[in-house]
Amino acid sequence: MRHAVVMAGGSGTRLWPLSRGGRPKQLIDVVAGPDGGAHSLLAEAFARLETVLPADRIWVCTAARYGEQVRAALPRLRADRLVLEPVARDTANAVGLAAALVADVDPDAELAVVSADHVIRPVERFAAALTTAYDALAERPRSLVTLGVRPTTPATGFGYVRRGAPTGLPGVAEAASFREKPDRATAEAYLASGQYLWNSGMFVWRAATVLHALADHLPASAEGLARVVAVPAGPQRDAVLAEVFPTLPRISVDHAVLEPAATEPGRVLVADLDADWLDVGSWPALAQTLERVGEDAVAGLAVTLDSAGNIVFSDDPDHLVALVGLRDSVVVHTADVTMVCPVADAERVKQLLAAVEERHGSRFS
Repeated sequence: MRHAVVMAGGSGTRLWPLSRGGRPKQLIDVVAGPDGGAHSLLAEAFARLETVLPADRIWVCTAARYGEQVRAALPRLRADRLVLEPVARDTANAVGLAAALVADVDPDAELAVVSADHVIRPVERFAAALTTAYDALAERPRSLVTLGVRPTTPATGFGYVRRGAPTGLPGVAEAASFREKPDRATAEAYLASGQYLWNSGMFVWRAATVLHALADHLPASAEGLARVVAVPAGPQRDAVLAEVFPTLPRISVDHAVLEPAATEPGRVLVADLDADWLDVGSWPALAQTLERVGEDAVAGLAVTLDSAGNIVFSDDPDHLVALVGLRDSVVVHTADVTMVCPVADAERVKQLLAAVEERHGSRFS
C-alpha cells in the first residue's frame, strides 16, 4: 500500500527568535489560510497528504521532545503513526527509522517522504505529482523517485536535478545527475537550458528499497534499525531505540542513499512538480507567505511609514511595532526577544543565536 511520512524534526534556529528549541517553526501558526486565519506548516503538510492518502497511512517523524506538541497539532494522526527520534542523527537515520517502522506493519509499503517546511500551492498539482511518482514506482519497483520542482528563477539556494532519458511515463524522466547549490551564472544557465529542476527533497520509494540501500552503504545504521524493529512495539522497542539510535553514524539521506543509487543508470527517477513551491527556511522565505502592507511583509500589529522591503513579525497582539524610514530590514518581536537585522543578513540568524547562547546560555533559545 501507499504510505507517506512527514519529516518534522527541525531544531528551531533558522526563524529565531520566533522559533525556539522547544517550539520549532513547523509547529507555529505562521501560514495564512484561505479563511484569513493561520495554521502551522506541519498541519498544512498533513492536510496536503490527505488529498492523496487516508490519514491512517500518514506518518510523522519528529524529535521526541516535540511528540506531545505534534499530537496536539494533528488530531487526525494515529497514535502509532508518530515516529519519535530520541536524538538527531541526520536524515538518513530519520528516514531509515520511518521506513523500518512502516515496513514492520506493511512489508510491501510504497513510502513518500515529504517535509514539514514546505508551502505548495495549488495543492491539486502536488497531489497529481505525488500520484505520478507512486505510479512510476509501480512500474519500476526498485526505483527511487524524487519530485523536481520546475524552476521559475535562477535560484542559488536550492540543489538541482538534471533530467535524463525519458521513461515513457508522463511527467517522469530518469535523473541524470544532482547538483549542489550553484552560483548565479550557473543557475541562470540551468534555468535557460530547461533541463534542470529544483531538488525539492521529497521522495517516493519502497520502504524495503531504502532499507536495502542502507544495508549496502550504511550497514551500521541498517543493523541498528533492524535491532529496533526486532522487538515488539511498545516500551521494549522504545528502550532499544533509545539505546541504539544515538550510536548511529550521522549522515544525510542524499549522501547515504541517493548519490550511490544515482551511479546506476535509470535507478533514480524525477517526477515534475509544476507548482508554487516554497521551502520556508529563512525569514525572507517566510515573508512570501505574509500579508503585504504597502511594500512591507507584515504579521501582527504593525504600522510603517515611508518604509519598504521590510519583514515585520510580532506574536503579541497587544504590542505595536512601528517603523519609520526603514528599508530592507527584518524586525521580529516576541515576548522576550526583539531581533533586528538587514534582510541581506537574514541567513546569519543561526550565528546570532550562537552568540546569544554564548553570552546568555539557553535562556533565549
